[in-house]
Amino acid sequence: MLRRWLDRSEFSKGLGFRLGGLLSVAILPIGLISVIQTLHLSREYDRSSEIALLGRTATAAAGERALLQGALGTADALGPAVLETMNNPKACSDIMRALVQRTVNFSYAGFTRLDGVTECSSVPGVHDMTRNSAFRQFSENPGTLVTTSMDGLVTDRAVVAVIQPLYRGVDLLGYIGVAMTQDLLRSAHVSGLDTEGARILTFNNQGQILSSDSDSAEDIDHLLPRGQSLPALLARSETTFRDISNSGERRVFSVVPVVPGLVYALGSWNRAESGITGIDLTRRTALFLPLILWAASLAVAYFAVYRLVLRHIRELRGQMRRFAIGDRSAPPPVLVDAPAEIGDMSQTFHNMARILIRDEEAMEAAVNEKTVLLKEVHHRVKNNLQLIASIINMQIRVIDHADAKRVLRSVQDRVASLAAIYRNLYQAEHLDSVHADRLIGDIISQMAAASVGPGTGLRVETRLEPLELMPDQAVPLTLLANEAFTNALKYSGAPDAGARPWVRVTLRGDGPGKALLEVENSVSGAAPEVESTGLGSQLIEAFATQLEGEATQESDESRFLLRLRFTVDRIQARSDGSEPARVVLTSAARPGAQH
Repeated sequence: MLRRWLDRSEFSKGLGFRLGGLLSVAILPIGLISVIQTLHLSREYDRSSEIALLGRTATAAAGERALLQGALGTADALGPAVLETMNNPKACSDIMRALVQRTVNFSYAGFTRLDGVTECSSVPGVHDMTRNSAFRQFSENPGTLVTTSMDGLVTDRAVVAVIQPLYRGVDLLGYIGVAMTQDLLRSAHVSGLDTEGARILTFNNQGQILSSDSDSAEDIDHLLPRGQSLPALLARSETTFRDISNSGERRVFSVVPVVPGLVYALGSWNRAESGITGIDLTRRTALFLPLILWAASLAVAYFAVYRLVLRHIRELRGQMRRFAIGDRSAPPPVLVDAPAEIGDMSQTFHNMARILIRDEEAMEAAVNEKTVLLKEVHHRVKNNLQLIASIINMQIRVIDHADAKRVLRSVQDRVASLAAIYRNLYQAEHLDSVHADRLIGDIISQMAAASVGPGTGLRVETRLEPLELMPDQAVPLTLLANEAFTNALKYSGAPDAGARPWVRVTLRGDGPGKALLEVENSVSGAAPEVESTGLGSQLIEAFATQLEGEATQESDESRFLLRLRFTVDRIQARSDGSEPARVVLTSAARPGAQH
């Protein structure tokens, strides 16, 4: 279908379009290589950016990692001391208080039995921990645990508890817990993070938020990806992803483990700080830059081809068109500043046009000379015929015999008709055609003036439509009309008493390429019996045969009609400018073509 459209489209056949297509094919591999390389670099840059974001998130949570790992190590180290002093709650509590007093990181340390009773802790007294959220989590899933307790362990502040189970052999005795304030964890990563537009929070494997850089729960919720819970993000550990936050902002998120299996850090970055914007711009550039280069290459190539080739070809085409439609005033000028090949073509066309103009001038002079000579021949023939008619007229005057005078008069009329034909030929503007209507009208007027007396009352009517014939047809048609009109004058009579006799001559078209001549006259009494035995009838038949037509006769009591139907020969187109031949150039048929 595309090929059929290109075959119909004139634009697709132009040199500029085909050059653009070839350049497109030539540039295509380079463009593909450019796109592939750019996309490869963008993927590498994307991976580098992801690794950088993971590193920045891990760096931001490095303080919390150190605190939590230290707390886990401390809780693990207290195990042997608790086992030795388990039967002496006072000694065990002294160890816990000494730890809290020596270490500013911890706000609580203690051992809790499986029944929820705490007798060994940094806080004096015996405490029931069964209602504590950390105890309930440990009871449901005994093991190492990092959790948050908003009601505190045995204090009145929200803390982050680090719990290590205590075993004697294979028997679980309870757990050792140390606690740190959330403010301490928050200060650890905020003090080390020097990045605007990034938000960091830590959470445990249960989805509890341990710390963040904001105290407001609403601000924390706005940082999280829409429609995803914190436990669901554990599957994306050590990776980055793009999503829309609960606030409707497009952000970049990174998840890294702080304490593997226990605590994770979530980084929420705006696109500008993450560097993803640069990646997206690079990918868009990878697609648009080859297109821009392709368009620029086509524009430069088309401009170069237009300057070197197209404008010279169009100028040469214009010269050829003007020369083809008849501009022969001067040979077309040779193109200047054109490439050698086009310059040679222009020089060749200049020489050809100069030779054609010279030959046409010679031919025109020869045609003019022939026309003058032919008109002179027609003029001399007309004069000779008129001289013969005058001699016959002189002879008529000296003859007394009536029949002889009538015969000579008919001969004189025929000679005069021939003279009228040749007079029209040499007076005609063009020798290749004759206006038959004018010629027949002149002959009828001449014969009517000579043959119809003022007292006869004969009425002559002519209905002659314009008809242009070649001389080979105009001469026999005129002679036939002359003979028919002579017979009509001879046999015309009044159809009724008191009526005037009449003769009517009609010449008109009879369909495409056909013509019809009718000579009709009135008769008195019965219609005359027309026989083809006389000279006039013989001449009419001979002229009709010469015209390749058919002469028919009709008669009744009041009229007689001679009808001739014949084919009009086609007149060749003239070359003198009066009716120029149609010149159709190949490019002139295009829509919008100009000469």
